[in-house]
Amino acid sequence: MSRYSLLSSISNRLTGLLLSLGLLLLLYWLVSLAEGARAYAGARAVLASLPLKVIYALLALAFAYHLAAGVRHLVWDTGHGLSREQSRRSAGWVLAAALIIAAILIWRALFAGAAAP
Repeated sequence: MSRYSLLSSISNRLTGLLLSLGLLLLLYWLVSLAEGARAYAGARAVLASLPLKVIYALLALAFAYHLAAGVRHLVWDTGHGLSREQSRRSAGWVLAAALIIAAILIWRALFAGAAAP
């Protein structure tokens, strides 16, 4: 296995872990919804803070990378792209796709009017 495959595999696992941790934010938001208007207003103030927007951007990058790497693994499951050179090339494509997808998600969420009502 090439070092590109190893780094890509480790990165895929780490992004999965980050996404799992990101679920705690979703849980916080859902619990605040269930607790009523006062709890939701407090959670909304916290969840709209700048530090959490940075975390959302990192989660978007983790999601995009995990998605692209997952597609790469699906291709590998068909028996294609398994040579060392193909693995190296596909690692670059995964990274490029992840950056493009993350940029679109971040722009859409933070700058294109996707604000909560």
